[in-house]
Amino acid sequence: MTKKIKLRSLLIGGFFTLLFVVLIVKVYWIQVVEASWLLEKAEKRWETDKIITPVRGSIVDRNDKPLAIESTAYTIALDPEMLNNYQIVEDVSQGLADILKDSEAVRAELVNKIRDRATRKNLDGTKLARNVEIRNEGWKIGKDKADQVRELIARLQTKLKLGTKANVGIYILEDKKRYYPNETLAAHILGYTNKEGEPSLGLELKMNDVLKGVPGSMSYEKDGKGVELPEGKVDFKPAEDGSNVRLTIDKNIQYYLESALAKVNDQWHPKSLTAIAVDPKTMEILGMANTPTFNPNTYGSTKDQSAFINRAVSSRYEPGSTFKLVTLAGAVAEGVFNPNEMYQSGEIRVSDRILHDHNNVGWGKISFLDGLKRSSNVAFVKLGIEKLTTPKFKDYIEKFGFKTKTNIDLPSEVSGLIDMQYPSEFATATYGQGKVVVTAIQQTAAYAAIANGGKLMWPHIVKAIVDPKTGKTISDVQPQVIRQVVSPEVASQVSGYLEQVVSDQEIGTGKLAFMDDYRVAGKTGTANIVLPGDKTYSPNTWVISFIGYAPVEDPRILITLIADQPDLGGNYHLGGQVLAPAFKEIAGESLQYLGVPSSKKPAKVVKKETSRLTMPNFADMSQDNAKSIAKDTGLTLDVFGRGDKVVNQFPKAGTEILSTQHTYVAMQDVTGMPLPNLIGKSLRDAVEVCSFFGTECQTSGEGYVTEQGAAEAGQAVKLTLRPIGVSEETTASAPPTSNGDAGDAPPPSPTPTPGTAAKTQNKSKTP
Repeated sequence: MTKKIKLRSLLIGGFFTLLFVVLIVKVYWIQVVEASWLLEKAEKRWETDKIITPVRGSIVDRNDKPLAIESTAYTIALDPEMLNNYQIVEDVSQGLADILKDSEAVRAELVNKIRDRATRKNLDGTKLARNVEIRNEGWKIGKDKADQVRELIARLQTKLKLGTKANVGIYILEDKKRYYPNETLAAHILGYTNKEGEPSLGLELKMNDVLKGVPGSMSYEKDGKGVELPEGKVDFKPAEDGSNVRLTIDKNIQYYLESALAKVNDQWHPKSLTAIAVDPKTMEILGMANTPTFNPNTYGSTKDQSAFINRAVSSRYEPGSTFKLVTLAGAVAEGVFNPNEMYQSGEIRVSDRILHDHNNVGWGKISFLDGLKRSSNVAFVKLGIEKLTTPKFKDYIEKFGFKTKTNIDLPSEVSGLIDMQYPSEFATATYGQGKVVVTAIQQTAAYAAIANGGKLMWPHIVKAIVDPKTGKTISDVQPQVIRQVVSPEVASQVSGYLEQVVSDQEIGTGKLAFMDDYRVAGKTGTANIVLPGDKTYSPNTWVISFIGYAPVEDPRILITLIADQPDLGGNYHLGGQVLAPAFKEIAGESLQYLGVPSSKKPAKVVKKETSRLTMPNFADMSQDNAKSIAKDTGLTLDVFGRGDKVVNQFPKAGTEILSTQHTYVAMQDVTGMPLPNLIGKSLRDAVEVCSFFGTECQTSGEGYVTEQGAAEAGQAVKLTLRPIGVSEETTASAPPTSNGDAGDAPPPSPTPTPGTAAKTQNKSKTP
């Protein structure tokens, strides 16, 4: 018995001794041999890394009005375990579907989707999940829908007899998203960023490296429960927010463009419309618009994919008679254009091909100047081929930049296609058809070269890069001259001829663009569409265009307008009515907004306009003192509000202003004050008052304010303007203006195949 006890004790003692030795060895191995590896691994478990997302830079117009900004968004998430415990899965599925649905057609599908999320289990399938986001419908939604979700939560709390702070299993998570406060305004310029924050189209894509910023990071140590250790090390690298991009765009002029295009679209129903407005002296883009368009905030709901195309830079077209500018400028520059020289209109033979004027028979023997006004094809074939000669004509096409891209700072620009080989192709190119295909921005740059004194300028839409914190300019973009195409004297002559195309109210094809207050130069164009199948010209579809600038003596704005296949009912004579009136509307509103004096003002008034003063500092002055100083300075001062001292003024102190410019002071904070009555004010004065009060304004018409809409919170006030002495009844009952572009396009003929001598007559419509 004693031996058995001793043996058992020996075995047990030996076992524990061996176990102790093994533990000692293991501890030694862990603490010494593998210490560094395990410590590194443990520290990784203890450390938490967080990416700090930078704020994406804003895109603003030339006056720092926001066009694209970062704003608060909300994501909806569910707690399936809690929803099932409360037995409200169906209530939540139905309620959220009503809020998040895009249309009734998708509601049933969305209910099933949310129900699936509300009953989802975790990865091992043993328990219900605790946090499930509703993507994409409930991801980065706006405040309006988030508020509706809060109302749903409140109803569920009432139904379950819970307190207002009780959790019912629906979470509203705050997030960030890109927001476009003006919705469709300038959509093709801006592009959009998707919900993942990735840029698509427009400047969001082109300027992404500037806008996106640099992410930061934060790393800290935590305990086993994930709580940050008080004495743990923290590595912090702050995020660098993206820079703001200031554009050359003027928000008001952009609005004038889009408003005019909407009217053209409603009346003529074209396949698409394109508009570009520029300062011809610098080629800064003041506005650029297209129809169809889209809302960058809801890009996913856009069904027509063609709505995303910026046709101003990404589409080519046969320009028609607007291309006659190249032929005219070349002929004037080479001294071969004699406006009084006579020629026989109607038809002309080039090789073995006969080309016609747009009315087939012409107008008999007329001068070349009348040929320009009537947009005679024969006149330009004679100028381009017989007088200028083919080599020089080709040289001027290159000088005006039609063989290369403009390199505008927008994505997806295409180049024109210039591919003439045979005499007949060069002949039709003189009036903008056949083997000459261009882009709207190329045409705009070419016309600007004539408007600004002969300089081909680089078109650009980015004005400066701005620090978002300080508002200081990091870098600015300067206008660039590409080349001198023609001399200032030649450019002035060409402008004078183009002005007569508009001012001659008898035969000028652009007469509907004539303005009483400003001298306008411009050119119409009507080009047949080439059918894709047999590559012949369609007999009843056209591309209509108008390009013009004003005032001729000192151009401040140049506008290009293009309508693709408007509904003319097969009557090309209506072509002149499509875009010339739209040009007149846009130019009139823009020039008044820019404060450009009328071309017909008396000299003494112009002299008064040029008197400049320095804006005094009215801060903290009494109303009487401010008025006294304004009177002594020679200023007209308007006072708003009640108070003892001036709290705000416009323009800012020290600003150089015109002596005729109205100035404003507020005796109390303008925030919350109603917008004053603007009836009777000029466009410029009305816009300045709106700016002073921080209120957006949208204007229509020309002259002085006759109607003022209510300024609701967060919305623009609408102002209607009319010239002095013109009543609404007079405007409404005015008889329709005669067509200024009648006979702008003749019946089409087949496009000749390269290398063949076509026997058919070319009757392209191209004025």
